[in-house]
Amino acid sequence: MQPRVKPLTESNSILKTRAFNLFKHVNVPTSLTGITQHGDEQPAERGGLTSADTGAIWRATRSLYRTGMNPAISLCLRRRGEVIMDRSIGYRTTHSTELFTPKTPVCLFSASKAVTAMLVHHLAETGQIDLHDPIARYIPEYARNGKGRTSIVHLLNHRAGLPRIREEVDPEVLFDTDRVKQLLYDAEPESPSGVTQAYHAITGGYVLGELIERVTGETLNAVLDRVIRQPMGMEYFTYGIAENIDVAENSVMGMKLMPPMTQFIKHAVGGSIEQVVEVSNDPRFRAAVIPAGNLYATAEEGSRFFQMLLDGGRYQDKQIFHPDTVKNAIRGASRRPLFDRSLMIPLRFSAGMMRGNPGMSVFGPGAPKAFGHLGFVTILCWADPQRELSGALLTTGKGLIGTHMPRLLRLQQIINQRCI
Repeated sequence: MQPRVKPLTESNSILKTRAFNLFKHVNVPTSLTGITQHGDEQPAERGGLTSADTGAIWRATRSLYRTGMNPAISLCLRRRGEVIMDRSIGYRTTHSTELFTPKTPVCLFSASKAVTAMLVHHLAETGQIDLHDPIARYIPEYARNGKGRTSIVHLLNHRAGLPRIREEVDPEVLFDTDRVKQLLYDAEPESPSGVTQAYHAITGGYVLGELIERVTGETLNAVLDRVIRQPMGMEYFTYGIAENIDVAENSVMGMKLMPPMTQFIKHAVGGSIEQVVEVSNDPRFRAAVIPAGNLYATAEEGSRFFQMLLDGGRYQDKQIFHPDTVKNAIRGASRRPLFDRSLMIPLRFSAGMMRGNPGMSVFGPGAPKAFGHLGFVTILCWADPQRELSGALLTTGKGLIGTHMPRLLRLQQIINQRCI
C-alpha cells in the first residue's frame, strides 16, 4: 500500500532545498516512515543474520539520510544469495511529492564501468579478443600519436595514459559520441601505457564501447541485452533509458566548492559537480549511450549483478560468465593500492573493478576481498566474498563536503561488522 503523502508545504516537505551561506541541503521530516518504501525482502535469518543486524544497518542508513544531503537513497543487500534488505527513502525529484521507491531507476555513473568491463571480458571468454592485444588491432584509429601499443587491459585498469580529454570542450560534448571518440583517437597520451595509474573517469568507456561494437557488429545495448539483461531478467539495466520512464533526479548538495578543490574536480572528472549534475538531468543524457557513466538500474538490479559475479558468473540456472572470466575480471592489477594521479589517493584496481584493502577502502574497513565500483562519490555497487555479501547503495545527492561523509563511512562499517 502506498503511504499517504502530505501536501507540499513549507513545514513538512523534504523537497524544499535550503542554502545557508554556502551549504545546500534538503529539509528532512521528523518521521521518515511516510517516505520509506520496502521491496521484496526475506527474513534476516535466511541470510544468516538477525533482525538486530538488519535493524542496525537500516538505522545507519536513516542516519545518513537525516543529514539532508540526499533527496533519495536506496539500499539493497543480499547475504548468502538472499535479499535481506531492499528499501528506499525520499522523493524522486526535489520539486515533486512523488515517492522514490526501490523500483525507481538511478543513473549509476561510474559504477557503469564494472558492467562495461564484464562485456569486454565476455569477448575474451568467447575468443573474440585477447585482453593483452593493442586496442589498435580492433580500432586502428586509436594508434594515432603514440598509442599504438596501448592494450585493452591497460584501458581496463586505468593505465592507458588517457585519463581525460585535454582540449577545452563543453560538457555537452558527451552527447556527441562520434566527436568524443575522434578526440580520443587524436589525443596524445599523458604517460606511457601501462606505467601510471590515473583514473579514466569517462574516456576509457567510449573506447571500450567502440571496441565491443566493432568486434560484435551490434550496438552496445544489444550486447548488454543479450549477455546480461535478458538472461538475468532485468527490468532496466541499460545504457541510457527510455524517455517515458521516470528516473531519479540528481541534485547538487553540501558545501559549495572553492579553488583549489574546483580545479581538482575538473582534473578528475572533466567538469564541475554542478556541470555534471546538470548534464545528468538533461534528457539528452538519458538518451545517450555513455559506457563509463550512464547505465540505469535499481539498487536490487545492481546487487543482483554483483551477486551473479560472487556466484562465479552464475544466475539461477544460467551461466552468464565462466568462473575463470570472473576471476580474471576481479583479480587485482597490483598487490597494494597505488597512488592514483587523477583522484590523488591510493586505489587498487583490477581489469575493470575497484578492489578492497585490509584497512580502509571504498568498501569500508576490513574488506580486502571486496570488488565493485563507486559512482559519483556516494553510489556504491559491490560484492564481498569474505562476507557472502552483495549490495548496492544508490544516492541522488551529489557533494564532496558535507555531514554525510562520516555517516556514510559509519554505514559501511556497520554493514561490514554485522555481515562478518
